[in-house]
Amino acid sequence: MSHVPHDLNEEFPQHGERIRTLKMNDNHFARLAERYHDVNRAIHRAEVEVEPTSDDFLEELKKQRLRLKDEIATMLRA
Repeated sequence: MSHVPHDLNEEFPQHGERIRTLKMNDNHFARLAERYHDVNRAIHRAEVEVEPTSDDFLEELKKQRLRLKDEIATMLRA
């Protein structure tokens, strides 16, 4: 467990401006970014035991975050 948030701007520091632009101009990207933020926050809260959860559920959340991150990365590269 890292206990470190994985915010999009930290994950993609070279794309900060593009992330902001896409959030404002692309509804699909904005929904992905919001979903990523929600899942990431849930993972972080579980890892620091603010909201304890099962290991299985935490792993499923991490898989969701990875899928979202992959889709976001694809959009950033486009």
